Amino acid sequence: MKDFVKTLLAVVCGFIVLRILRILLLFVFLGAALSSGSSSLPHQGVLDMDMSTFVLGEQSQEAQMPQAAGLMSSMSLDMTPVVGMHDAVAALRNAASDPAVKYVLLRADGMAVGMSHAEELRAALAEFRRSGKAVIAYTENPGNGSYYLASVADKVYMGSQHGGNATLIGLSAQLTFVKDLLDKVGVHVQLIRHGKYKSAGEMFIRSASSPENREQNQVMVNSCWKVFSGAIAQSRNLSEESFNALVDKLSLIQPEDFLNNGLVDELVDHEALLDKLCTLAQVDKAEKLGLMPFADYVADRVKAFPGRNNVAVIYADGEIVEGKEYDQVAADRFVQVIDQVRKDKSVKAAVLRVNSPGGSVSASVKIRTALDLLQKEKPLVASYGDYAASGGYWISNGCQKIYSDATTLTGSIGVFSMIPEFSGVTKKVGVTMEAVGSNKHSDMFSLMRPFDHAELAYMQASVEDIYESFVNLVATSRDMTPARVDEIAQGRVWTGADALRIGLVDEIGTLDDAIAYAAALADFHSSDEYQVVGYPQPLTLVEELLMSFGMAPEEPSILADTPFAGIAKAAQSLTKQQPSAVYARLPYMLEIR
Repeated sequence: MKDFVKTLLAVVCGFIVLRILRILLLFVFLGAALSSGSSSLPHQGVLDMDMSTFVLGEQSQEAQMPQAAGLMSSMSLDMTPVVGMHDAVAALRNAASDPAVKYVLLRADGMAVGMSHAEELRAALAEFRRSGKAVIAYTENPGNGSYYLASVADKVYMGSQHGGNATLIGLSAQLTFVKDLLDKVGVHVQLIRHGKYKSAGEMFIRSASSPENREQNQVMVNSCWKVFSGAIAQSRNLSEESFNALVDKLSLIQPEDFLNNGLVDELVDHEALLDKLCTLAQVDKAEKLGLMPFADYVADRVKAFPGRNNVAVIYADGEIVEGKEYDQVAADRFVQVIDQVRKDKSVKAAVLRVNSPGGSVSASVKIRTALDLLQKEKPLVASYGDYAASGGYWISNGCQKIYSDATTLTGSIGVFSMIPEFSGVTKKVGVTMEAVGSNKHSDMFSLMRPFDHAELAYMQASVEDIYESFVNLVATSRDMTPARVDEIAQGRVWTGADALRIGLVDEIGTLDDAIAYAAALADFHSSDEYQVVGYPQPLTLVEELLMSFGMAPEEPSILADTPFAGIAKAAQSLTKQQPSAVYARLPYMLEIR
């Protein structure tokens, strides 16, 4: 008995000590973060846009938290600031008239930016140039996205050293199919959908793309690349044909290839680059350049304080889900945010900024209902980021006007339900499952047997009903006939450029364009007459730290960061599905490489 008591006391004491240590560590980390985040900008200098030092996202955040496991193992914080799209544009607009900023030094290598974010940032840099100040770009490893951004500059310099990793080779979408793998382990996925292009779930039931899926992906990639290649060719005074010929022939390998084909203006080593930067800044040595880190400039110069006349930007950033999660568009929490905007008398108009691949239909319905109530009282305009597809399009297609970037992925008007069943697994491992139910189909969602014909028909009827509702919703909102919507729907994903042509969006434009239009609907004639306020408020650094310490770290997948990462994502997607739920979601997420 005494040993038991001693052991119990030791465990309790250990638990208390551990909690105290966690609290102490929290304050240590917080102090380190606050001290590292404090900075003073030079009185005058060069705005340094090193894209590897910050993340360009939807909303600015004090820091991007690493995983809790990383915190505990390294005992330090490697904080990466997140700069919101609107704040980034506002900072560049401010810098154009700021006498402290001489010019912009753009270093796009290593950027973490989506396609439409790159498109909007490039437009903001072009606007900055129109002020008469220069944008100078420097690259060592130009890729599709980084060179697209750099090509807007007045001058593009490239490192003269060989051994770099130039990957300006065109865009591609890589699809993963795991049916053969699932067959080997005895998992069978039952996919019920409407829309011949609705490819979400195909990875689990096919070994290769369907013809429709292949078609839509080819058209989509071509459309995005046309935006990139067209802008690059125009900026560098090339024809699109000649630029694409260089890419197709893999002619851009060494720095000299970029120089000889007119894609960069000069090859320089580090000292030569500094000399050029000093000459442009009119200083005699590099120490006097006064480099201003872009994220610090944003934090110092871009401060929005709500006033009596506000335009709200409601950020629908992430997957649409039920519940109150902070890192997704969670319906219960998001509806409260929308209601807050609706009831706030200082908010005169609103912009719904959508950067979502969709998700739960039931959650989308809740959010759309709240947005419709908001629009009855205040102007509501939509702005699309990287994605506004499926559920993302469901919640936003009723807005008074829809702005989209040319590379936004939108549409995907279709629904699906996906139910795995594991009877093959149980047979392989020698386990027998037996169900006892009150009715004939009580165990249809047990996942231990395939659906029969009646159950498949039951699920198909649900999918068909929701698809019809989706089509009718779009038809009413976009002033189309249901037949026309069905023709361009079928789950097909469109780029913003193509969506404009078929009437799914109204104009190619940025978030700032949408804000200006919403403000005009509220009878504001100048940006000086209103403030832009973001909803929901992003988590503070303290809140992120507290959440990080309160959450158990996830075990890293053995497939992560390998060519098989797509399989890991597929497995995660499969395990997250609710058997009876119907989804309106994009089948993939794209990254610029």
